[in-house]
Amino acid sequence: MEKSPVLAIVVPCYKEEAVLHETHKRLSLLLDKLIAERHISQDSYILYVNDGSTDQTWPIIKDLHQNTPYACGLNLAGNVGHQNALMAGLNAVKERCDVAISIDADLQDDVNAITEMLERYREGCDIVYGVRRERKTDTFFKRSTALAFYKLMKIMGVKSVYNHADYRLMSCRAIQQLCRFRERNLYLRGLVPLIGYQTACVYYNRDKRFAGESKYPFKKMLNFAIDGITSFSVKPVRMVFWLGCIFILIAVCVTIWTLRAYYFHDTVPGWSSLMISLWLVGGTILVSLGIVGEYIGKIYIEVKNRPRYNEEELLLR
Repeated sequence: MEKSPVLAIVVPCYKEEAVLHETHKRLSLLLDKLIAERHISQDSYILYVNDGSTDQTWPIIKDLHQNTPYACGLNLAGNVGHQNALMAGLNAVKERCDVAISIDADLQDDVNAITEMLERYREGCDIVYGVRRERKTDTFFKRSTALAFYKLMKIMGVKSVYNHADYRLMSCRAIQQLCRFRERNLYLRGLVPLIGYQTACVYYNRDKRFAGESKYPFKKMLNFAIDGITSFSVKPVRMVFWLGCIFILIAVCVTIWTLRAYYFHDTVPGWSSLMISLWLVGGTILVSLGIVGEYIGKIYIEVKNRPRYNEEELLLR
């Protein structure tokens, strides 16, 4: 009989004292069920990553570790942000599990989708994305900005899964591959699709927060979006170059128009030279910035030291 995989559930936590006990209760019940049905090993566990919380989050994690099954903890020395905390958790479990699932502590993601994720894993998928079916629980503003963001990311050439946050399953080898990406400004929703490997999506309905407040206000979401775009694409810089080309084209048209006005004496002294120089110099500056930015963008991508490829399988004689 095939050995049941060891599952590690990674839960990044920042000021989650109001919800942690309920989170652990639900995840523990799920692990009990999966172990009883022999879908996972009895050595499976939950790793709570405390991202420098200033409330009782870490004391609660330590109490869960001492008095309940499955609970493990990782306490970061300071607040490093959700993406870095999640990466720290994945890095901590990569040698101690066969498969890991990341999920937020706020209970908005349906924990029961984990069962279907494991089914896709047994079918051969190394990465399984948890994807929201709809956004009814979001405000109109959040739905609209999210849709605009995903469309913008697609235009910029960034691979991403629409309506997927950080609720995903990753096999051990997929995590190992993810750890080869050495960049500091993490945008895991864009990095994970670069791994390759066989993937699948599991759809679920997202609930409201069980308790507490959202740790992603508009300002953080905006910074997160900017990081996502600038970490994966040099197209914004390229747009400056093409904008400069448009300005130069306009300058040519203005030059023709200005010379015509000058010839027919429809100008005042200095107007012709001012109009021509204004558009031409502006366009030249933008083109120059675009060219310099293109080189800097290439350097920016290079210094990230991302792996060029990922080998799925090698057959030799």
